[in-house]
This record gives sequence, structure tokens and C-alpha cells, in this order.
Amino acid sequence: MPITSSTDKYAQLLARCEGLPPIPTAVAHPCDQSSLDGALEAARLGLITPLLVGPEWRIRQVAEEHGLPLGDTPIIDTAHSHASAEAAVEAVRSGRAELLMKGSLHTDELLHAVTRSTSGLRTERRLSHVFAMDVPTYHKPLFITDAAVNIFPTLNEKADIVRNAIDLVRILGVERPKVAILSAVETVTDKIPSTIDAAALCMMSLRGQIEGGLLDGPLAFDNAISKAAAETKGIHSEVAGDPDILLVPDLE
Repeated sequence: MPITSSTDKYAQLLARCEGLPPIPTAVAHPCDQSSLDGALEAARLGLITPLLVGPEWRIRQVAEEHGLPLGDTPIIDTAHSHASAEAAVEAVRSGRAELLMKGSLHTDELLHAVTRSTSGLRTERRLSHVFAMDVPTYHKPLFITDAAVNIFPTLNEKADIVRNAIDLVRILGVERPKVAILSAVETVTDKIPSTIDAAALCMMSLRGQIEGGLLDGPLAFDNAISKAAAETKGIHSEVAGDPDILLVPDLE
């Protein structure tokens, strides 16, 4: 199944990649139809040059069963999913690949290899996840962070999560992403710590500690994505009703 259509918002993101060279990508354990087809589809679209990492016999079996042409796509043969994660991370560390793509292994297997202190891919920033969403009733692509990795992030961890998301969305062509910092309410109260974090993040942005984006918060979900809902509550903001990024307070 194609990963995009001619009308959806993912197509808008892909259009921004036209003319850019494909990025060498280590695909960790693509041993089912969706993960292998996704990697090959991304290659056909010119987004990546895949390096498949996993048990070669299983990869070739999946390709044959589902009519997926491997051609001369290189494969690093491994014994099992744990080894696939380690080998894919090492391919990035060594420079053979520049991106890491998850296949059919469990997320914690891949993250275990990524976050190892001696052989992983740690940087000075907190690792975080971003969902790229095509919401039919919203007017542009919407990015949500972090709803997969960080369970109850601290203020400093939230700052890293915001920085990571801003950097990603800027790479995708948004010059100054708008960030709505979500909480249960849109007013600051010591009874809800996430509202204090939201206010602090906005001040960090004003002081140059978070760069490249326009932040506002705390915002409740309704007034974050609906300008009418925001104005009903007396909120007049460049972000409310028009965010590129939603920062959630925690994994729940």
C-alpha cells in the first residue's frame, strides 16, 4: 500500500523532499510485510537508500511471499531481532547509514541499542518521539510530541523535547514552527504542575534558551487547535488555533 496519496497532508511533507538526495538508512529487522514494504516504498520515492538489517532468509522470504522486489538492496545478516538492533545502530555509528528506521522488532529492543552509553547514539539532548499526523479536520500537518518515549518528563526534559520537535519541523520546511504547550487548563496554577512547566518553557523561549519556534502555553486542547475556542476564553495568540506542534505534558 502506498504510504501517501495525492491529496493528503503527508504528500505536502513529501513534496518538500523533492530534489533532495536519498539518505542512507539502516532499517532494523524489516521482517514483516509492512516494515519491508515501507522501506522499499521510501526508496522508490527517493527518500532513503535502505540498508536492511536482519535475518536474511526471513527478509527474502517476506519479499517473495508478498511480491516485494529487493533488487540489489544490501542486507546485513543477523541472527535475531536483538542483533538486528545492535547492527543497525552500529551502521549509523560507523557512518554507513545516517538514519535509523524501525522494522518489526519491539520498540524497547531498538531503544535499548540506541541508548547504550558506550555503543548507542546518545547526544547531549534527551531522546524523544514525534508523531506526524494527517488530521482531516485540521488545515496542515500536525506534529505531536512526546507520546511514545518519555513518561513523565521534567521541565528540562520537556525543553529538549521541544527543541527536538522544532528542529525536525524546521527541516520539513516550516521556518518558525508554532508550539502549543498542552495542559488540562489554559491558566497557570500550582495545583497542576504542567501549567507551571508550560509557562516556564515560554519564558525559556523568550530568554533564548529554546530557539527557532514560537511557543504558547499552557493551552487546553480545544483552544490549542481551535482559534474560535481560544477567543471564547479570551485567548488571543499567534499559536492558538494554528500550531504546528503540540507538546503533551506526559505520556498519559
